[in-house]
Amino acid sequence: MHRTLALSALVVGALMPPPASAQISDDTVKLGVLTDMSSVYADILGPGSVAATQLAIDDFAGKVAGKKVELIHADVLNKADVAATTAGRWYDTEKVDVILGAGGSASSISASRVAADKKRVFLATDPASSDVTGKHCNAYTVHWTYDTASVANGIGAAIVKAGGKSWFFLTADYAFGHALERDISAIVTANGGTVVGSVKHPLNTSDFSSFLLQAQASKAQIVALANGGGDTINAIKQAAEFGITKGGQKLAAMVIFVTDVNSVGLSLAQGLQLTEAFYWDRTDGTRAFAKRFAAKMGGRMPTSVQAGNYSAARLYLKTVQELGTDDADKVMAKLKSSPADDDIFGKSVIRPDGRKVHDTYLFEVKTPAESKGPWDFYKMVGTIPGDQAFRPLDKGDCPLVAKK
Repeated sequence: MHRTLALSALVVGALMPPPASAQISDDTVKLGVLTDMSSVYADILGPGSVAATQLAIDDFAGKVAGKKVELIHADVLNKADVAATTAGRWYDTEKVDVILGAGGSASSISASRVAADKKRVFLATDPASSDVTGKHCNAYTVHWTYDTASVANGIGAAIVKAGGKSWFFLTADYAFGHALERDISAIVTANGGTVVGSVKHPLNTSDFSSFLLQAQASKAQIVALANGGGDTINAIKQAAEFGITKGGQKLAAMVIFVTDVNSVGLSLAQGLQLTEAFYWDRTDGTRAFAKRFAAKMGGRMPTSVQAGNYSAARLYLKTVQELGTDDADKVMAKLKSSPADDDIFGKSVIRPDGRKVHDTYLFEVKTPAESKGPWDFYKMVGTIPGDQAFRPLDKGDCPLVAKK
């Protein structure tokens, strides 16, 4: 009798659904940061993105849903093949539940495709190309921090409205640069401006002399740098040597971060206007995060992308905790049906196309006299509401969005 009861109990137990904690695959929630650790975007992303992600894990004391949280990272080298290979290995062999990153736009789009194929979560905190939630969108990718459309609707529109009507582009010759030039050109022409020319340069260019000479010869009012990281830094420094601004042209860095300003120095960067979704000294919440980040990073302040890693990892872990599972479909459904608010970006939502929408801000780089100390670089110019900053849902050709 006792053996029969015991056997019945085992059978019933086997048929009952497991507790929430047992729905965590492999008894571990594993995050992978795949980012540029050594190349042109390492200051913007790199070790700071890994540190920011670890801070999010620390917020949960290293556990969610009763299971351990692990973090691994790798250098994507801004190469699409490296992104695809690493993402595939992480998802299949190393049982990574979510990848954050993944470097430049081309490598990030490659990682996004793997995520869609494997039906695993990819939080695209790094890339800028608006195509991530446009023609390349998929059900498992969220584009987190900013994109080329939000930059165009921010600093691009502001410069044209302020009188910068003729433009010449120095453009990084890959997915990010192409999308940035395209999206800003559309805003320029829509507001009555003209694009008089452009020139493409390779990623990680050390000598901009021939490109800057073409920009000078164009006589355009605005010389727009459609690049980022080390390329932007080098272009700004060499533009000063060529006397671009002394000749009456204005230099416009379309994508620039606090680390870039720190590298260039306020004497060269002063007066530059820019669009950012995050600045470390904007609110009590951003300052609190920045203080923790700086303690890990030798006093350096976080870029918006590094803050994006913290925000993305934190919301992912919060979602897993609430659901009691790391099932990708359930996590994505929850992310897209709930507010994505936090102290980093404020009120936020994640649209059906995977675009995270939040306010962005126009800033101007301070003069050396205005700055009160290290990393005190920006002054607020204005706020762009999220629904105006990012491309409308039905304009991106995302196959997940029904056309009207």
